Amino acid sequence: MSTKTMKRILVTGATGQIGSELTMELRKRYGSYNVIAAGHRRKPSEKLFSSGPFEYLDVTKKGNVGKVVEKYDVDTIYHLAAVLSAIGEQNPQLAWAVNIDGLYNVLEVAREHNVVRVFWPSSIAVFGPETSRVDTPQDAVLIPRTMYGVTKVAGELLCNYYFIRFGLDVRSVRYPGIISSETPPVGGTTDYAVKIFYEALEKKRYSCFVREDTVLPMMYMPDCTKAAIDLMDADSSRIKCRTSYNVTGISFSAGELAAEIKKHIPGFECEYKPDFRQKIADSWPMSIDDSVAREEWSWKSTYDLAAMTKDMIEKLAKRFAEGNL
Repeated sequence: MSTKTMKRILVTGATGQIGSELTMELRKRYGSYNVIAAGHRRKPSEKLFSSGPFEYLDVTKKGNVGKVVEKYDVDTIYHLAAVLSAIGEQNPQLAWAVNIDGLYNVLEVAREHNVVRVFWPSSIAVFGPETSRVDTPQDAVLIPRTMYGVTKVAGELLCNYYFIRFGLDVRSVRYPGIISSETPPVGGTTDYAVKIFYEALEKKRYSCFVREDTVLPMMYMPDCTKAAIDLMDADSSRIKCRTSYNVTGISFSAGELAAEIKKHIPGFECEYKPDFRQKIADSWPMSIDDSVAREEWSWKSTYDLAAMTKDMIEKLAKRFAEGNL
């Protein structure tokens, strides 16, 4: 396998919730024109588009992936393009095509072009109701109830296979729900934990699509990007797990989040009207044991509920005032 220094990074799904912020962080660290952002249908923000190279890319077409890797002499890939859980249940065929065929294409292109390292995010969606929902362990049984979860389990096994069979250095974390002040999420079961902030600031009320007592593991975006980069920067000798590492930040209920927001926006009111996403949430863990990641590559989250809420409200309030939302 190639030992050339990592210097040219491709981020697929760069216009998405994680990709938009991870791309900017990577550009800060490695240079704007060494990080190529790639998206499919969503228009990139002006900041993302103007700060470095951007390509429209359909990851379900292997030839297109290969052309971009060749064009920029890519040696590192952060493959984030995916269809999320709620949309995946509405269109499971699309979820399979993007999440599995897309991953297979990226891994094949990486193998053929001697890409040094690949990052691919898995999710807590790999777990199902058979799994202990409190402090879910690294080696828990994986029997998901959603197509999104099925694609993540299959993806973990595919990544592990490419490491064992071809020596491709693929690394992965199982993300919990991600909370971000920059790019609204589209199609995830944990979306309520982001939308609630927008509605609280704009309307001072929110109709939540999960129950008040629904507890799920979450992570604030700075910790999300930190987990990806820390894992990719870790020495290969420290990476023992080649399926995917449990990582987590904060676990809280929808009611606890609403109460924390109310400390900053006293007139805020939240009602609870569970929809089809409640069943998905009930099949997922309430808290995650990420001790293996902490031990093997020194993973550590930074934000708790209070710090995350304060920072989200401050950032979103500023963007509202500037008319950037």
